[in-house]
Amino acid sequence: MMNEGQRLGAEAARRLADTGLYAFEPGLSDAEFARIEREHGFEFADDHRAFLAAGLPVNVPPEEGQTWSKPWPEWRDAEPDELRSQLDWPVEGVLLSIEHSAFWYEPWGERPTDDAAALATARCRLENVPILVPVYAHRYLPAGRGSFGHPVLSMWQTDIIYYGQDLVDYMHREFDDAWGDVDASGDPQASVGFWQDLI
Repeated sequence: MMNEGQRLGAEAARRLADTGLYAFEPGLSDAEFARIEREHGFEFADDHRAFLAAGLPVNVPPEEGQTWSKPWPEWRDAEPDELRSQLDWPVEGVLLSIEHSAFWYEPWGERPTDDAAALATARCRLENVPILVPVYAHRYLPAGRGSFGHPVLSMWQTDIIYYGQDLVDYMHREFDDAWGDVDASGDPQASVGFWQDLI
């Protein structure tokens, strides 16, 4: 019998497949999940895991003259550095905001006056924030076995917004033109420390 996280992930996969926008490879196996989680130091949330187990969306090759973009993480075949870059995106975005936009997270205390010291302090603090895992492009879900139903977050440095109340809602809002614009109706609530404070 499916638990709620598995149900949400399977429903999200079905909703994306119904759009007809992407082809799918076979989903990740238990052995592949174990390898990815071991190599990258996190565990997928239950709904994200079920989504990827149902089938891996295939990135569409670019038309002639366009650059290659891979918005879907290639969990099975990507170069390790490519996945590491996608996993590091949220934290690197915060560091860019600290370096170039004078951002500082108040609970860390007073910002060091020296920019290099501010970045060093932030790097240390950011080692302990919850891990976010890429879903598509710069849309992310929190990591965490035994968790599910988190809002999908759009991450652009410290400009972070909700892009779906959960993975199923996100698939509608990102890929189904008939669904309408993204909004915060239903009052989604981020459920992981640090990142929820930046929304």
